[in-house]
Amino acid sequence: MTVIKGNKIKVSYEGKLENGEVFDSSKHGDHEHLLEFEVGAGDVIVGFDNAVIGMNIGDIKTITITPSEGYGESDPENIAVIPLENFPKDQQPQVGMTMVLGGPNGEEIPATVVEVDGEEVSLDVNHPLAGKKLIFTITVREIA
Repeated sequence: MTVIKGNKIKVSYEGKLENGEVFDSSKHGDHEHLLEFEVGAGDVIVGFDNAVIGMNIGDIKTITITPSEGYGESDPENIAVIPLENFPKDQQPQVGMTMVLGGPNGEEIPATVVEVDGEEVSLDVNHPLAGKKLIFTITVREIA
């Protein structure tokens, strides 16, 4: 059986950056948690979705996903400046620190502190993988 749009599939995978750093994997210690999704439904990034089409159970594929088919380009406009007084008193923001902001619809938005300047903190709210090429090795385990 070959993967087509609309199939529900399970895959194992490993995602690396161009420098070889693993940023995500279905393997967690001695256990593997397969990723299950409906092909073409938008459950995963576009490049990942497109890569599995035409694969068969047991097929292994390594692909490079550009930002346009991944998490988009890093947008310099996506820097939020927040007064230091809005942070919890027991939390001292430092450059490089990652935190989660609440979005207008209750969604969680990851943010990285890029500058602490007196009474203001600048947060980069681009996705942490925005602007990066992603290299995935994917193995199709099940097709439904």
